Amino acid sequence: MKLIGPFKQVVTLANLPLRGKLSDEQLEIIVDGGILINNNKIQQVGNFETLKSENQNIEIETIEGEQIVLPAFVDSHTHICFGGNRANDFAMRNAGKTYLEIAESGGGIWSSVQHTRSASEEELLRTLLERIDFLLSLGITTIEVKSGYGLDVENELKMLRIIKKAQEQTKATLVPTCLSAHLKPRDFEGSNEEYLQYILTEILPKVKEENLAKRVDIFIEKSAFQPEESKDFLLKTKDLGFDITVHADQFTPGSSRIAVEVGAKSADHLEATIDEDIEFLAQSNTVATALPGASLGLGEKFTPARKLLNAGAIVAIASDWNPGSAPMGNLITQASILATFEKLTTAEVLAGMTFRSAFALDLEDRGKLEEGLKADFVTFKTNNFQNVLYNQGSLKAEGVYIDGEKY
Repeated sequence: MKLIGPFKQVVTLANLPLRGKLSDEQLEIIVDGGILINNNKIQQVGNFETLKSENQNIEIETIEGEQIVLPAFVDSHTHICFGGNRANDFAMRNAGKTYLEIAESGGGIWSSVQHTRSASEEELLRTLLERIDFLLSLGITTIEVKSGYGLDVENELKMLRIIKKAQEQTKATLVPTCLSAHLKPRDFEGSNEEYLQYILTEILPKVKEENLAKRVDIFIEKSAFQPEESKDFLLKTKDLGFDITVHADQFTPGSSRIAVEVGAKSADHLEATIDEDIEFLAQSNTVATALPGASLGLGEKFTPARKLLNAGAIVAIASDWNPGSAPMGNLITQASILATFEKLTTAEVLAGMTFRSAFALDLEDRGKLEEGLKADFVTFKTNNFQNVLYNQGSLKAEGVYIDGEKY
């Protein structure tokens, strides 16, 4: 056993509900606290001196200076396995070019597909690990990673195998998701329905055979896949034994309702979600995932997180880190800005980046500092936990712990 502390504040997030709005008064804050670790799990959280006196002859890891500790963050939606760079897309978009104009000039998702296909496995693995290390430096220890820039059997499997290889080389928890249904590739001869059938018969059986992912995603949008064909695809995917998640309501409404109807773990984006679908989401166990990085990258409105929380939805916050619409990758900065525009409490933001995001990934063993949970947490050099969001990502993590060990 090991006792880590003392911390000026331990913000446990214990006893907070999974869904709905939260007040900061609901936060459990232990002053001069410590965390007792046993076999990679949290055994007890409490006053440091009390824990020390009650547990004689154990290892003590002393925290120097004033630091606070939070549960480690969970980024439940990323596209960080990719090749190439789309800085030119960003510049063109800001100069007033439309999505179609950017695509016609060689940009857009197809650009990332071409770069990812042509990149070597060594290059993709190296850049993926670099991005994982950046997220770890922020205190994010659980990271969802999508495929979706391969869009054929060979290259989708290449991406997922690289994600699996990265898991062998990092202490972060990676959650792979198959996003072969990102859009129909330009070199596929056939309809959308035929491409989705190709995924079902040619890609997903191999994904399952090699145990490369247990989750499948689809982008439902006018420029990608239409609602009815997507719903049929998702139901067949579930029949194959996969969990599902959906890129929903990014530019047009309606697909979040499909996500709920098929029992998706999460509906992500939701910038265009209408009020009646907010109520529909709130009555379900489908997590509503806000992706403020995409709003910032595209200059679009934010996910209506305030309305979703008020309605009683489960709201997570993730980065959507990708080479096109959300290149920043800094979840804490994005969440802080989302909080400003959507008037979210600190408790709501922290919950959205921890146990509520973990629930979207079907992980209920992390995201709070409670007995029996995975000992993943992050410390900051400050005497007030509110400074983490107040500084909008510029207050750097001091210590990142995975299974009770400093990373």
